[in-house]
Amino acid sequence: MNKSGKWVRLMGLVGCTVWMASCQEAPSQQAGGGASYETMKVVTSDKEFTTSYSATIRGRYDANILPQVSGTIQRVMVKEGQKVSKGQSLFIIDQVPYRAALNTASANVQAAKAGLATAQLSYDSAKELYAQKVISEHQLKTTENTLLTVKAQLAQAEAQEMNAKNNLAYTEVKSPSDGVVGALPMREGTLVSPSMGAALTTVSDNKEMYVYFSMTENQLLNLTREHGTMEEVLKSMPPVQLKLNDGSMYDQLGHIESISGVIDRRTGTISVRAVFPNGGGILHSGANGTVLIPTVHKDAIVIPQAATVQQQDKYIVYKVVDGKAKSTLVSVAPTNNGKEFVVTDGLQPGEEIIAKGAGLVREGIQVK
Repeated sequence: MNKSGKWVRLMGLVGCTVWMASCQEAPSQQAGGGASYETMKVVTSDKEFTTSYSATIRGRYDANILPQVSGTIQRVMVKEGQKVSKGQSLFIIDQVPYRAALNTASANVQAAKAGLATAQLSYDSAKELYAQKVISEHQLKTTENTLLTVKAQLAQAEAQEMNAKNNLAYTEVKSPSDGVVGALPMREGTLVSPSMGAALTTVSDNKEMYVYFSMTENQLLNLTREHGTMEEVLKSMPPVQLKLNDGSMYDQLGHIESISGVIDRRTGTISVRAVFPNGGGILHSGANGTVLIPTVHKDAIVIPQAATVQQQDKYIVYKVVDGKAKSTLVSVAPTNNGKEFVVTDGLQPGEEIIAKGAGLVREGIQVK
């Protein structure tokens, strides 16, 4: 075959391809010159849409356990993942220097008490001598000042004793709440101090878990427009579901407990907190998941998204009136499932609309 023949054959194949594509994209033509479009009758029904939000799971109370005194860890009393009760011992820090400090402080208190007793006797005696005009007023005042000084010394010694008692008590590091012990990076023999910054461990109260996620400003505005005040929004929020990181659904429902009143300047979002029961201990602090919030529309008009044409922030739907396409503006609910819209204004039950290919429709075109 010569070159001209190959060229003619290639052009023919291209033409056929274009013709077939146009046949697939364009609506079929009726004998009368009108286009054939898929239509539907507008009806009402109940519809539920689910909105998903990436979330972070935290214990209701995650306490970083920090030492309050310096010393060497003598004993680690718990294991990682162990359930503990409020007040249960977690670590023992070397108590020897703190017991010695307490003994010294207690001895100082006893000495101060003895000094106070002596100063009190001297003052009482001086008062009698002054009454008998044996000593001068200056001598009486000197004795009284000595008594006051000794009293102050006793108060100081008692404060030091109390501080020593507290320090000794701090050598026994206890759990501040019921919960589960986290990682134990500090072992026996490790030197620790309040200024080291690193936690000895974490105790997480996981009977209930906080699940944090974010809403956009527009999503919050839609909720407040629909329900009113923030308190009313919280009351109206339905139970929420939690999808775990492995894709499985958590078997218990949670509820929205709080919505932050401040928008994060960096992200433009608002922090929301849901609470989920965790009796089985399946949820762990630090894990990730997805919160699913359902939105239920009662007696709603639901149409395919393919039946709409979006122009900026507005949507156009083509009604079929006297066999011809007539455009109309509609309002839709802010939540959808990616395939359908809930129409809040612009359509009435019983009306007929073009259900598919609205983007190819022209005003007044003969539909049927």
